[in-house]
Formats: sequence, C-alpha cells, structure tokens
Amino acid sequence: MRKYALSLFAVLALSVACTDSNDKTEDNQKSKTIMENPFIEESTLDFKVPDFSKIKDTDYEPAFEEGIRQKLEEIEAIANNEEEPTFENTLIALEKSGQMLTRVQRVFYLLAGANFNDEIKRVEELMAPKLASLSDAVFLNDNLFQKVKAIHEQRDKFEGEDQRLIDYYYQKFVLSGAELSSDDKEVMKELNSRLATLTTQFSNMLVNASNNAAYLTDNVENLAGLSEGAIKAAANDAELAGEPGKWLLPQLNTTQQPPLTNLTNREVRKEIYKNSLSRAEKGDENDTREIIVEIAQIRAKQAQLLGFESYTEWNVQDQMAQTPQAIDNFFAQLVPPSVKAAQREAEELQKTINAEGADFELKAWDWNFYAEKLRKEKYDLDEEAIMPYFELNNVLENGVFYSANLLFGLTFSERTDIPVYHEDVKVYDVFDKDGSQIGLFYADFFMRSNKRGGAWMSNIVGQSYLLGTQPVIYNVCNFPKPADGQPALLTWDNVVTLFHEFGHSLHGFFASQNYPSLSGTRTPRDFVELPSQFNEHCAIYPSILANYAKHYETGEAIPVHLIDKIKKSSTFNEGYRFTELLAAANLDLEWHSISADEEISDASEFERKALESRGLYSELVPPRYRSTYFNHIFGGGYAAGYYAYLWTDMLNQDAFAWFEENGGLTPENGQRYRDMILSIGNSKDLAQAYKDFVGREASIKPLLKSKGM
Repeated sequence: MRKYALSLFAVLALSVACTDSNDKTEDNQKSKTIMENPFIEESTLDFKVPDFSKIKDTDYEPAFEEGIRQKLEEIEAIANNEEEPTFENTLIALEKSGQMLTRVQRVFYLLAGANFNDEIKRVEELMAPKLASLSDAVFLNDNLFQKVKAIHEQRDKFEGEDQRLIDYYYQKFVLSGAELSSDDKEVMKELNSRLATLTTQFSNMLVNASNNAAYLTDNVENLAGLSEGAIKAAANDAELAGEPGKWLLPQLNTTQQPPLTNLTNREVRKEIYKNSLSRAEKGDENDTREIIVEIAQIRAKQAQLLGFESYTEWNVQDQMAQTPQAIDNFFAQLVPPSVKAAQREAEELQKTINAEGADFELKAWDWNFYAEKLRKEKYDLDEEAIMPYFELNNVLENGVFYSANLLFGLTFSERTDIPVYHEDVKVYDVFDKDGSQIGLFYADFFMRSNKRGGAWMSNIVGQSYLLGTQPVIYNVCNFPKPADGQPALLTWDNVVTLFHEFGHSLHGFFASQNYPSLSGTRTPRDFVELPSQFNEHCAIYPSILANYAKHYETGEAIPVHLIDKIKKSSTFNEGYRFTELLAAANLDLEWHSISADEEISDASEFERKALESRGLYSELVPPRYRSTYFNHIFGGGYAAGYYAYLWTDMLNQDAFAWFEENGGLTPENGQRYRDMILSIGNSKDLAQAYKDFVGREASIKPLLKSKGM
C-alpha cells in the first residue's frame, strides 16, 4: 500500500513539473508573440502612422489584451499612489496612460467601419464588454475619483487648458457614476458591459441587414432611368458579390435610396424602398427590434441610477444645449414650418403626377423620382447633366483642397510610399501656409460591401503637445465606384458630402492642445458638426466652384446657367429633407426619454406613437433613419444627440452670415475662424467661444432662411 502511494506521489510530482514546464513554455510563447506585435511600440513611419503592410487580423486580439493590461496597470499605479494628488501625478498621468491601447483601437475601429471581415467582427464583439469593463475600472475607481475630486476643489488655482482638463475629468467621473454607492456601481458595471455588447452587435447586424436588402436583378431593363455609368457600376457590384451577369444596387444606411431619383419602373422603386424600410425587421437573425428596445431600457436604467429622469437629461448636460427643454424649444421653432413646407411639396408632386395622366396617389417611393422631375421642370436642372463637371479627384484637389488653401493657406501633396489598408485609399501630406507639415490625410471614398454606410472622419493619430503627436486624419465615404476605365462622377449631394467631411478634417488638423482629451474634434456633439457644415458653403462659393467644376473630358468650366440652377434649386425639396432629419432627431429623443420601468412590447409601434406625439408621423416623409437601422444612436455615439446636426446647422448658417457681412471667404476671415473656432478643441467654453467669434448670441433666422422657410 505504501509502495503504491509513493508511486502515485511521484506521478503527481512529475505531472505538476510537466504542467509548470508547459505553462512556462506557453507564457514564454505569449511574451514572444506580444513583443512581435506591431502595436507594442510606436510606429517608426512618418507621423507615427501604422504600417498596414505589417498588421494582420490575428494581431488585434492580443494587442487589445495587452493594451488593456497595460492601461489597468497604469490606472492602479495612479489610483494607489500614496503621494498627495497633484495635477501632474493624476491628470497628466491619466492623459499619458493607455497609449498602446489607443494605437490598436484607432486602427481597429477604422477597419471595423471601413474594411471589416468576420475576424474583425468577432474581435469587435469580444472586446466590447472588456473595454466597457476597463472604462468602469477607471471612472468607477473610488481611489482615483477622490484624487480627481481633491484637484477639482483647487481648480481656481489653475487656468486655461489646465483648468478645463480638471473640469473635464471631474464631470466625466461624476456622470459615469463615481459618486454611486458600491452596490449601485456594480449594477452600473453590469449595465455598461451589456450595453457595450448590444451596441456592437447592433452595428454588425445592421451591416448584414443592409447587404441582404440590396436590390439584385437579372434584367437590366429594370434599371431603366439610371445612367450608363450607374448601370456599369451595378454590374460591377453584382460581380463582386458573386453574381456575375446580374446587376446589384446596394442599400445605403438612409431610408431613401439614391437610385429612386431616376428609376422609371415604379414597382422596382417600391421594392427598393420597402426593402430599405424593413431591412432590419424581417424576423431573421438581423432583426434589430428587440435589441434596440433593450438598449433604450438599459440607458434609461443608467440614467435612473444617476438620479436623472431620462437618458437625454443625463446625456446633454455636457453639451451646448445642456437641457432637454432647450432642445424641445429649438425644435418647436422648426417642426411646424418644416412640416408645412413638406405638405406643400407633396401637393406639387401630386400635381406633377396628375399632369402626366397617371392615376395613382403619391407614395414615399415616388417622392424623389417626381421631385427630380419637378426640379428639372422648375429649374431645368438635370443631375445627369451636371455630374460630368464633378469628377472626384478634381473636386477633391481643385475644390476641397483649393478652398482650404484660399481660406487657410494649406497645400497638399499625394504620397505613394505609405502603406494603406485598401487599394482605394490615397494619402496626402498637409502643409501649413508657412510650409511646415501639419499632418497626413487618408482618403477612402468608394462603397464596398464590407464598409459601413454613410460618411465619417476620425483620427488615426491625434494631436497633442503633451504626447508630441500631430494629426493623421481619414475621411471615409460611400460613393459608387465606377467600372474600370470610367471616371468617378459625383452628384451634387456627393460633392457637398466631400466638403462636409473635410470640414471635420480641418477641425482636426488645426487642433492646438496640450491634452489629447481636449484636442481637435473631442468636443460636444452639438459643436463638432459646426466646422463640417460650415465647409459645405465652400462647395458653392463662386471663386471655389469656378476652380473645380470643370468637365472631366473637355476641361470646360461648368456653364453659368447650370450654376444658377444649382443655386436656385438649393432650397427645392428642403421641406422633405429637413422634415426627415427632424423626424429622426425627435425619434432619438423619444427613445431616450423613456423611464427605467417603461415597457415596450413593439419597437415599430413605439416609433409610430413617438412620431405622432411630435407631429412628425407621415408615410410620405419617413425619418431619415428608422429606429431599426438608426446606427447613429444605437450603434454609434449619438444617443440623445442626433439633434446636434440641426443645432450646429443653426450655428453654421449664423456663422456664414457673419462671413458674408464681413467680406466673405477671405484669408483674414479664415484666420479669425481658425483661431477662434477650429483650433480651440474643447479647451474653452464653446458657447462663449462662438459668441466671441460672431459678437452676439446665435440666431435661428439664417437657418430658417437657408431652408426657404
């Protein structure tokens, strides 16, 4: 018996030794792997841009894990530092923490939006709750909060950007729940984790739903009305989707789809529109109705925990609006005139239908088609006639870049030596008026099946004097990619989008802050859209338009009569466009005004009642985004914040009125705008900064005038 026991002991000892050896081997392998990870150190390329030629999909998960580990280690060191809390050992230390994680996040989320695949989607869903847990480890850490609070109590000893950073962190901790009880903090952590998972799942489901809702046909006659270039692009898209010999029209993330403007077959229009409207409520694995209800309910519970009546009330405190009442008062001035304008437009469209001898009532899928007909009739403006004057590269280089040179003295030079993540991407050096280089610009403009819908800007590298970094910025759009050998011709809306997104880029390039948390576009949502919307004015400004609106084949300048038609038609159909935006913005507020105990059994019914209560329900003018595919609020960062597009449009139109009153788009006015708006980031009180710029409170009148109301 003893002999057996000794033998067993020996076996166990040997087993433990083997296990230890295996563990050490595995640990050594992990250590070696992470040290070879491209995110472990800063890039040695210009401006510390990532070397996409060396980054593999398998690098992201271990980079996230190591980045989170490093960040947690740094946070614990700051929180448990036994020295008296100071600005340097607490806030500066926080600003410097997590640099590896920042590197991987910025690259990963660029690709998660612009060039994703199954592995990226898997990692995105895997990391969402872990990143939420990391955020909780920072902002629900009581030791750390007490240090921040102690510094905040001495805020009057600081000034400028330092004082702003103190206020930023203190408010962020409080709004995240730093003052909750221990039990409530645990509840908040659970809610945060669940919410992170759901919002990520929603975005991924929506991509699949939109792809599945694309219109596919084997009969080219169904595409009657589209241009030859658009039909070739549809054939190309079908081939890329594995359907050679067919034609495919992808779904954009908006309710209305661009082809509905030109397709002559009413049944085809109806099918495309219906697919758009119902893309995410088909009862399959991409049906988002249940998930959006849960997201809204979780947010309501978070707000209740923090002592607020609604998520909206909690969320807008650090915005320019500050209260839900301010937003409601703003909308009260816009909804009635906008709805009336849309009703007048509908009556005009019905007359156009009747005049053709057609015997049917105007429907939503007819709106854009007959609006285009009426626009041609009223202004003799044919979108197909103006597109040859808007070739993509020419609009970018001789329009968008030229306007940046006119106003701010910037110049641009294309780079071909920097690795990119897709062959469609172009890279440009950006030089200031003194010849110094201020950043790099990545341009990714064409639609892909593995790119999320819409258009956006963000940073790959952020600006910070503290970290010694300069901005590397990208713009992503979804313009139809032409067939090989064909030019990329833009609609007027595409042109405006190009200028819009580059307005965000200017905001980023002119960042001049010490601290990354306050730099560039890191501002409230109802301010961040001001630079982008303002830049849209450059698209139609006479001296700028004359420089880029040239025929792609002949080089002939766009005729004056076409320019006049574009200008005169600028407020055409504006009642529709503005009402669909208002409907989406108000829908957002309704979802985020529910109480924590409110039960919602049917998301579609909730949407209908919400729009009815706001005076915005209409089968003819649906929201720009229905709830089930409203990625801004259920997958992005605009929850209770979509109103910002309209709020900043007020600021934009008011600011442009100031420019016109003071000599127009001149270098002198551009410099003032750069100094007082574009370069301040979130380092100042933004409402006061805007008031200082125009010399008065913002007025809503220029906005109403711009919409023809």
